[in-house]
Amino acid sequence: MQPIKKLVIVGGGTAGWLAAAAVGKIYQGQVSVTLIESDAIGVVGVGEATIPTMLAFHKLIGIPEVEMMRATHATFKLGINFKDWGEIGEDYIHSFGQVGRIFWAGEFQHFWARAKKNGLDIPFGAYCLEHEAARAEKFSISENPALNYAFHFDAGLYAKFLRKFSEGLGVVRHEGKIERVEQDVESGFVQRLHLDSGLTIDADFFIDCSGFRGLLIEETLKTGYENWQHWLPCDSALAVQTAKVKPATPYTTSTAREFGWQWRIPLQNRTGNGLVYSSQYADRIWAEKTLTENLEGEMLTAPRLIQFTTGRRKLGWHKNCVALGLASGFLEPLESTSIHMVTSGLIRFLRLFPLRGVQRVLVDEYNRQSKEEAESIRDFIILHYHATRRNDTEFWRHVRTMPVPDSLRHRIDMFTQSGMVFLGGDELFRTNGWTQVLIGQGFTPENYQPIVDNMSDMEFRAYMTGFRDHVANNISRLPGHEEFIAQYCAMEK
Repeated sequence: MQPIKKLVIVGGGTAGWLAAAAVGKIYQGQVSVTLIESDAIGVVGVGEATIPTMLAFHKLIGIPEVEMMRATHATFKLGINFKDWGEIGEDYIHSFGQVGRIFWAGEFQHFWARAKKNGLDIPFGAYCLEHEAARAEKFSISENPALNYAFHFDAGLYAKFLRKFSEGLGVVRHEGKIERVEQDVESGFVQRLHLDSGLTIDADFFIDCSGFRGLLIEETLKTGYENWQHWLPCDSALAVQTAKVKPATPYTTSTAREFGWQWRIPLQNRTGNGLVYSSQYADRIWAEKTLTENLEGEMLTAPRLIQFTTGRRKLGWHKNCVALGLASGFLEPLESTSIHMVTSGLIRFLRLFPLRGVQRVLVDEYNRQSKEEAESIRDFIILHYHATRRNDTEFWRHVRTMPVPDSLRHRIDMFTQSGMVFLGGDELFRTNGWTQVLIGQGFTPENYQPIVDNMSDMEFRAYMTGFRDHVANNISRLPGHEEFIAQYCAMEK
């Protein structure tokens, strides 16, 4: 086995510079890190919304939160507001917080189901701090109440921030396009890269962050691609930036349209927007018209088309190469999982890091975990489409009635028949996520855990209304979202 002393990252953007920052920080002094990118090759750069796992990753590698937020014009995020997904005219928030309290006998949805069955019709989200703070557009970082949060930020500025951070750790950047990849004749391992400048760079290990192209993982190592478009038919997106016209909300907005959905991500100085759609059901003319007619504020850029194939590489780690970001696969950003999947892939790689050389057992374990993670997130995204009552277009009729993976079918049946949520061992989305989406889109369990009935009607009503009031009282003490940003992390003017 060849010890890993030199590591090369192919491609910059968010994925490349996250990889550089993580490996550069954790293995500083043990592994030299080089990143190759070309200013002539654009990046997708629309991953502007994150989830709370980003905080743990920043803490791991030492990213200072306030400094990062100022540099990237960031705002806070408490969840996603889904509009028109269950039915046109309905909305709900999938928030980052705990709904109600968890008891040994079952989760809170069983209590809520009993309340609803007995005429106490309080919205599910009223029992969650993050949900109610998002609705009220309030935010604070404090111990009481403590809110689970993530960020909205400018992805291009975030990559620049990470570059500066990484170069401070000794990461070396080379500008240029890769013209040829050279492999070892016997092992097939990637050996060296030949740049258009004439420079040749060799390494012991490579991280492919070259985007959809997959220069190393696919064009060179030919790992193959597992296509999931039969479950997730959207394959195109238009992205555009608009001027800020109102206070930034502490949540992302996702509005279902006739043939896809539209996102809205508020930053301190502008708003990120886009429309994800299926070219099987609609063309770009419809998409551009629908997007531009539903924007708030003047367009700062022209709509940019992004085309993709939903799915994953069959092998995320092959020989001496790991793929991250778009090079590893693509799941549409409906639940803001794109950057999370980069950071979770990095943490997985760092835990299994082949410092003494590539071992088959490490490769297999990385690929097993990557497959499980991607499939569980895939199922959660499919759920949003399939758990709809919309019947207004051929697109919605298709996703509503299409066969879904057995793993997802089992989860839906478990919840609707018993109120239970089935979870695997190490899944990203837990009971709170599944229940908020299912209940938010109109699915009420037929039954609930009978032990909930051990409380008398009077005790039960007092408990449910008391907890709702407790949440409301906590929210009343919070400052406004923009008010908190102004004193905590306002960008430089």
